[in-house]
Amino acid sequence: MIDAGSIREHAEVIGADGVHLGVVDAVEGDRIKLTKKDSGQGHQDHHHYVPLSLVAEVEGGDVVRLSATAAVVAEMFEEEQDGKPLG
Repeated sequence: MIDAGSIREHAEVIGADGVHLGVVDAVEGDRIKLTKKDSGQGHQDHHHYVPLSLVAEVEGGDVVRLSATAAVVAEMFEEEQDGKPLG
């Protein structure tokens, strides 16, 4: 298991395929909260979350590499607005 404390705010989150998924806003519990502005068109009004269990490694605190590809992770995103789940 990755030490959540090694993940820094503003670190880039990338899939196992090297595709950019977002930027860390914060670590909350067992999830990484991504910034709203990097959430893609139509998604800027809410946060996406990625489970910490998908983190394969943290590279120098500035890059969080996941164990799944970007397409798989995007399907698993948890979405919240104002602390409430969407959908």
